[in-house]
Amino acid sequence: METVTIVQLTDTHIRPVGERVHGMIDTYANLTHVLQQLRASGRRIDALVLSGDLTDTGCPEAYRRLRDAVDPVAAELGAQAIYVMGNHDERTAFGAELLGIDSATADPDATHDHVFEVAGVRVIALDSTTPRRHDGRLEPHQLDWLADQLREPAQHGTLLVLHHPPIRSPIAATEYLRLEQPELLEEVIAGSDVRLIICGHNHLTGAAALGGVPVWIGPALSYRIDPMAPVGRHRGLVGFGYSRIDLFGSTMVATAIEATPAEMVYDRAEQDVLEQLAALSAETR
Repeated sequence: METVTIVQLTDTHIRPVGERVHGMIDTYANLTHVLQQLRASGRRIDALVLSGDLTDTGCPEAYRRLRDAVDPVAAELGAQAIYVMGNHDERTAFGAELLGIDSATADPDATHDHVFEVAGVRVIALDSTTPRRHDGRLEPHQLDWLADQLREPAQHGTLLVLHHPPIRSPIAATEYLRLEQPELLEEVIAGSDVRLIICGHNHLTGAAALGGVPVWIGPALSYRIDPMAPVGRHRGLVGFGYSRIDLFGSTMVATAIEATPAEMVYDRAEQDVLEQLAALSAETR
């Protein structure tokens, strides 16, 4: 099978025109910078998964800015755009602006849980949010729905997406705001074809496992939390990135990509590098 590549963009925190996050971060500029990088790469990308906190305050205008930036690039790349709820998102505006749900008839308590097929990979998006709370939770009906979806394996396995990490955190603030009762999710995915769980929320890059299933916390596209701040301090830092998820055979590989503009160290032809490595390898045999 061909490699399947999915790009995860998380914690974009888009605001209306003229507004900045924490008064200094132009999150829309960060987003468009990364989208341009994806366009310029010339690489096949099968899906763009935006894993929550897509806007900073849930305002409809911010969702429209996000959609108007992402959808044309996704279409140009031939990639599906998959939008997932985060705790900063507002369900009615999210549904209306990104999913085409009529806000006049929408149930504000209905979770946005969906299944997508991406080149043979099943992508399941779970809404782990509770209105007006920042910690995460999956309701019993969501866990039952997920169990139903997983009864039949997908062609190339399942990628599970939710905003809140179902794992411990070394940072006090993110530990306080993680997914509640992750053991309930662990029970549902046990023995299933879930190959990787991807999340956001923590504004740092991390990895662990839930019942033997790898969990990946992607770097935020807005700003990052300092995971080694001085004792007693909680700090946010300028910097942003995203992730690429590649399926190689039966293995999903997650790679963090630094997107903060930086000075180039070198820029060489890939074939030259491969030939050099092959020559070095031959010398050592």
